[in-house]
Amino acid sequence: MSSYNIDLQDGILRVKFGEPAQNDQIVKDAAARLEELYQAGQLHGELLKINGPTSIPVAFVIAHKLAHLYGAIGLFDPKLDKYVISITHNPDYKLGDLID
Repeated sequence: MSSYNIDLQDGILRVKFGEPAQNDQIVKDAAARLEELYQAGQLHGELLKINGPTSIPVAFVIAHKLAHLYGAIGLFDPKLDKYVISITHNPDYKLGDLID
């Protein structure tokens, strides 16, 4: 099992911690999994929703790898029970928009 798990289902990138590890290993595992999904042709589109816990270093890896593969990226905020658009290149989605 990896120190970090990433799966893509129905336009939602589900992320979660796996085996205990430090951030140096976690960012490598997250980057490797994203590369697998990219090589399989799964990472691209108009909108990506991300749901699950990340450390700040992992969040940076995810943002760096995915920012230009999607028109917009929304992160789930459990307090709002919505996704907050945090990266956008698409005029249909404004920074800070809340979506279901």
